[in-house]
Amino acid sequence: MAQLKCHGMCMRGSSSELRLPSNDGKRNANWRPRKATVIPNFCVPVRSHEIQNRTPVEDIRSLRLITGIKTPYQHDGRLDLKAYDALIDMQIAQGVEGVIVGGTAGEGHLMSWDEHITLIGHTVAHFGASLKVIGNTGSNSTGEAMQATEQGFAVGMHASLHINPYYGKTSIPGLLAHFNSVLPMGPMIIYNMPSRSGQDIPPSVIQTLAASPNFVGVKECVGYDRVRQYAEEGKTVWCGMDHECHDARWDLGATGAMSVASNLIPGLMRELVVGKKSPSLNKKLMPLIEWLFHEPAPIGLNTALAQLGVVRPVFRLPYVPLPLSKRQEFVGLVKDIGREHFVGKREVHVLDDDDFILVGRY
Repeated sequence: MAQLKCHGMCMRGSSSELRLPSNDGKRNANWRPRKATVIPNFCVPVRSHEIQNRTPVEDIRSLRLITGIKTPYQHDGRLDLKAYDALIDMQIAQGVEGVIVGGTAGEGHLMSWDEHITLIGHTVAHFGASLKVIGNTGSNSTGEAMQATEQGFAVGMHASLHINPYYGKTSIPGLLAHFNSVLPMGPMIIYNMPSRSGQDIPPSVIQTLAASPNFVGVKECVGYDRVRQYAEEGKTVWCGMDHECHDARWDLGATGAMSVASNLIPGLMRELVVGKKSPSLNKKLMPLIEWLFHEPAPIGLNTALAQLGVVRPVFRLPYVPLPLSKRQEFVGLVKDIGREHFVGKREVHVLDDDDFILVGRY
């Protein structure tokens, strides 16, 4: 057997034991312990015209209905830009004012950053004059969030959306340091959804961040009390939960909604949060919304859009379609609400298990 070569440190007692320079047990007089180096708010320099072209924060704050847009796929798992463009055209036609690109519903977490930034740039180039494009450039890595946000603004996004670091949770000072690393780059919305991140962003953090001129507001998913608190404090807050958005908008002072359901029924969701208070419409839509979140988003959304014939029945793993019984239930929900209220023009139909394509590598 060939003898293993030792690179770096070796086992004690080995003939090639690593030996350090001796100083008779005394530390070098010039030696000092290393200190961590932190460069606050360091980012790639932004050209002056890019700063001038930044979207005013108030333009973002005025948006009532924002869709967390679905990302469709081709049969091999690549992005299907033709279906994506058609889906956004339907959103614009029904009065949606903004889209979140690469959010939870858009499966940004299943994209490479190249795909993610390319999709943001594509959306701006084709639709940026008709609605606001909010890029989900947050990450649990501050370095990744900074780089993605720089690139997102470079390709023209109007605002960024940032969740708090997930899985590897940090402290309150860490949250502030994380958000403040990207806040100087342009308009930013904070996304608070503890059920996904594992950590609530407390009001004290929002109070501090709100002092920045680039702070836009909060997509809040904690509940009614938090929405009411921010609204009473004069902060812009969007309800991030479809089943709560009507009451949050009309009873608690929310600006509007960042919605998943509006992928399917953009016109009705606009009526729900922009038109006027309508408990009857809210009640009518609740069975669909409950169906949509029977499993974690975007599983229900992907299944529904496929059955409506708007996107191919392609899932990037680990997502898989809802079971047959739920797919059959969806057809009934469409008939109850009215097919004309849903996106697309094809008749809704039940897909068989074999109709779906599950892609692990793409």
